[in-house]
Amino acid sequence: MSMTASIRSARDQGEWTPKPIEPSWILEGAPVARIQFLSESADGTASTWFWDCTAGRFNWFYSFDETLLILEGGFGLKDLASGAARRVVAGDIIYFPQGARAEWTVDRYVRKLAFCRTALPSYLVAARNVARRVKSAMRGQAGRTAAGGGMFSSG
Repeated sequence: MSMTASIRSARDQGEWTPKPIEPSWILEGAPVARIQFLSESADGTASTWFWDCTAGRFNWFYSFDETLLILEGGFGLKDLASGAARRVVAGDIIYFPQGARAEWTVDRYVRKLAFCRTALPSYLVAARNVARRVKSAMRGQAGRTAAGGGMFSSG
């Protein structure tokens, strides 16, 4: 079976798509947000997006892990759990774990590259770990047999 890989760039991805912020999350202004898809992992648990937003103040509640790189602009960021606040600008990298709650204050405009990951359910993680251990054990056994260390070796 032949697989063809496709190397893509942001320019290849087409138009930006409107991605309105949940209206109940908006605290001030009328922020306009958009997204542009870049990639998705084969198992569907990870994806990469461009996202931009105009001025406004809003809450964001994270239902997945997100690591982001600010490409342009900046915003005020407040952790709603701790109350800690900081300014985020182009070049900053921020991580939001699933369940994080933040308040964003975008003065003019912000554009980010977002790496999003949805955690696997614990039963699938356990199954994956068992499969990895079995695979590792099988590799180890194959190496011992190939090196003459099997139970029927004459040495």
